Amino acid sequence: MGTNQNPKETQKNSFGPSSAKAYLDPHYWDERFSNEEHYEWFKDYSHFRHLIQAHIKPNSSVLELGCGNSQLSEELYKDGITEITCIDLSAVAVEKMQQRLALKGYNEIKVLEADMLDLPFSNECFDVVIEKGTMDVLFVNSGDPWNPRPETVNKVMAMLEDAHRVLKPDGIFISISFGQPHFRRPIFDAPKFTWSVEWNTFGDAFHYFFYVLKKGRRSLDGKVSSERVQPPSISLLHEELESEDYIFRTNIDEMNS
Repeated sequence: MGTNQNPKETQKNSFGPSSAKAYLDPHYWDERFSNEEHYEWFKDYSHFRHLIQAHIKPNSSVLELGCGNSQLSEELYKDGITEITCIDLSAVAVEKMQQRLALKGYNEIKVLEADMLDLPFSNECFDVVIEKGTMDVLFVNSGDPWNPRPETVNKVMAMLEDAHRVLKPDGIFISISFGQPHFRRPIFDAPKFTWSVEWNTFGDAFHYFFYVLKKGRRSLDGKVSSERVQPPSISLLHEELESEDYIFRTNIDEMNS
């Protein structure tokens, strides 16, 4: 994972909030990033590297939404993908990420303070836009997962619209998420988007979803796939039960019940 800490110790942290609603508070993230050096949501890069390599070429220009203190950009860089821009709403996260990358000599990676709902980039300037757990935060306190609150949908659509806007005509949007296809497809398949939608899963006993949305590749007949995915059974490994990912999902499930 590119850290001197024991990987299990890295994931066992004391920064998880008592309520999932805290994930919506920018002050929570500033305080957390002030004290936490690194945390990987939804597994580290090694678990989905094969999926990344199938879709991102070394010469791709990549935008990462909500980088936080993840090492995703560093792992992409090590794999030869060097034209990377990372953004986060937290000035604390941005400053610490800039310092960390500079110490490691990854000076080509740009890190900017920016809002993913209002991206400060021109149209069609990235080959790939990627997010890992960032969109899931928008679904905190969303109500019924089959019929999310309008304010939740508006924020998610703003994020997707801007991601779609900054992608090149044949660009791809990658979303790494807990959100199951029967909840995500209605949003991804909104008529305003031209992308096709496909997904894979990764993880041990606990499944995560790796969505690939290819701009300009939407089916001409406009039909939405009727394929449904059964929710994976909760048969977790010991390490996964102790992960904040599990706490995050459990809290959201409780709020949506």
